[in-house]
Amino acid sequence: MQDLPTANELISVVSEFLREQLLPELEGRKKFHTLVAANALDIVARELDTAPKANIEERHRLANLLGAEGSLAELNKTFCQALRSGKLDLETEGVKEHLWATTLAKLSVDQPKYSAFRKAQREGRI
Repeated sequence: MQDLPTANELISVVSEFLREQLLPELEGRKKFHTLVAANALDIVARELDTAPKANIEERHRLANLLGAEGSLAELNKTFCQALRSGKLDLETEGVKEHLWATTLAKLSVDQPKYSAFRKAQREGRI
């Protein structure tokens, strides 16, 4: 276990430095790439915060839907095969809810400012 600062704190400091110190002094391609780097760091920080819980919840939902156990990757593979074969579809109880919950968890990491995600937050669906 590492002492302070945490990985998230380090990521936050670097992202803040890129945005507040470096970005204003840059132009063109370098400015764009610096912004991309800062955004990538923000995604990593959000993933570190949310992925462990989201992955546990996703694995639990899949295990319930499939009536099987396994790793998240194994269950996702089985889920995809069940969808392709027609064994499961959108009318199967729990499938829509699982897909929605998984999509919202991914959006919370990748695109938390996305309008559909924000709307779902306001409506209390996440």
